[in-house]
Amino acid sequence: MTKYIAITMLSMLAFFANAHDKSRMNDEKQITHIIHQIKYGWENGDGKPFRKYFLDFKGARFFESGGQNVGLNDLVEHHVEPEKDALVFLNLDFSNIQIHIENEFAWALADTAVKGEVRKSGKTFNKTGFQTFLLKKVDGDGVVS
Repeated sequence: MTKYIAITMLSMLAFFANAHDKSRMNDEKQITHIIHQIKYGWENGDGKPFRKYFLDFKGARFFESGGQNVGLNDLVEHHVEPEKDALVFLNLDFSNIQIHIENEFAWALADTAVKGEVRKSGKTFNKTGFQTFLLKKVDGDGVVS
């Protein structure tokens, strides 16, 4: 009887560990999807992914390329959307994405490459750097903060 209980307990632990792994895989897939949506938004001057996935609150500030935007509307209306008209093209690549999850909070790190051409001057840029995404699960959806 003791062996049976021990085996059953081990089987249950394996089941819960497997369920946890599947849940983590689903969270990682969702986070990767969000990152791809943000990439799409930047490249296409589309603020919808930002409005869907970025947490907006009084005092929110978004930093990039040495600058900052105060609030989500500032980011979308004065940076994301206008860049579509200001640039001939924008290519953004997130690689080496590393996702870390702790309960309802997660962060993702990525190597970043940004290429583009400024329409007005014809100047091109090709920069590399790093990206940090902070995410909080809100009502089952990942949100970037």
